[in-house]
Amino acid sequence: MGDVIVIQFSTLDGVVSDPDGRGGTRHGGWAFRFGTGPVDGDKFRLGARMQTAVHLYGRRTWEHFAKLWPAREGDFAGLMNAATKRVATRTGIDGAAWSNSAPIDGDPLAWVKDERQHRDIVVIGSLSVVHALAAADLVDEYRLVTFPVVAGEGDRLFADGRPADFRFTTAEFGDPAGVTTLTVLRRATS
Repeated sequence: MGDVIVIQFSTLDGVVSDPDGRGGTRHGGWAFRFGTGPVDGDKFRLGARMQTAVHLYGRRTWEHFAKLWPAREGDFAGLMNAATKRVATRTGIDGAAWSNSAPIDGDPLAWVKDERQHRDIVVIGSLSVVHALAAADLVDEYRLVTFPVVAGEGDRLFADGRPADFRFTTAEFGDPAGVTTLTVLRRATS
């Protein structure tokens, strides 16, 4: 059985919304205050899962990534572009915009329950999808790259604090300059 792994960029106060500033919010752009180094490459330490897991996106996150990733070069861009991608959407997508992409037919939660029987599912960004998965008790692990920024406002991954049935397993500097920290929370029963 595979795991459902949520990966998110976060501020110290738990804000996950508008990390790149494209949302135009007053607090946005916090992930790039230190340049692109802290967000480059496999900061979430997914390793082989980048090739074997299916990546799950909400439509808006997928549309944004489909504009960025196909033109990028390098090893990590190659992994992102080659990965199998599925999109939770009611309105459809142009799957040709980003290789190996397709919409989920039917209920995304039912799809996740079935798909995790075969392989890992990595959920990238896509806060509405993450909240739906968490409410259905389908998340096995959270991997958070935290930036030394306090946003003060914005959407949070955990509105009421850390989920009670998860335990802290890892914390390590995510980049050589120590700008980010990778934290892993794992379901206690997994």
